[in-house]
Amino acid sequence: MSSFLPYLPPRYDATEMLQRSRDFYQEMNTRRTLRMFSDKPVPRELIEQLLMTAGTAPSGAHKQPWTFCAVGDPQIKAQIREAAEKEEYVNYHGRMSEEWLQDLEPFGTDWNKPFLETAPWLLVVFKKSYDLEGEEKKKNYYVNESVGIACGFLLAAIHHAGLAALTHTPSPMNFLQQILGRPDNERPFLLIPVGYPADDAVVPDLRRKTAEEFIIWLDGI
Repeated sequence: MSSFLPYLPPRYDATEMLQRSRDFYQEMNTRRTLRMFSDKPVPRELIEQLLMTAGTAPSGAHKQPWTFCAVGDPQIKAQIREAAEKEEYVNYHGRMSEEWLQDLEPFGTDWNKPFLETAPWLLVVFKKSYDLEGEEKKKNYYVNESVGIACGFLLAAIHHAGLAALTHTPSPMNFLQQILGRPDNERPFLLIPVGYPADDAVVPDLRRKTAEEFIIWLDGI
């Protein structure tokens, strides 16, 4: 039988709510995907707090179908880079379509991924299609959606803390499961290098969509 607790969220008046939402938007609007990291150390305690924030995300039937591997060991990072670059080389030399390659041109990317060793931490996100209780499989629900939301929480927390991140998806990513020794019920979902920006870091000059381009109002006004 379910048990329930009173929900006691913080209370703000309408003016403060609007200001808080504006402030948060302005902060998040400065977030950028970064490929140029400093090797300056980031405390493990800080990474743990960021991951704890990710763990507050909603999930199907509250199954929390995720595992986060925080990789700071230089040898493991080197293994990940080597395996990722092998896959990315194939991607950039035949696996990707011409349209895809053209869409990537503004970012100046190629199969070389030095950030996988430079960034002090690699956060490897795994999704769990089912859990194991002894030998019994327990189904998880809306796994991709749940893990995707958790990653969104994590990216916001990383930026809020003053760090930078990259959502890296070398495909296929099965090598991550092998290198990190994860069980059969876990599959790689996302690889997120995290750290401080390099002193000479630059990012592409891109434009985000305006409200008119992606918000549809259906409120009768």
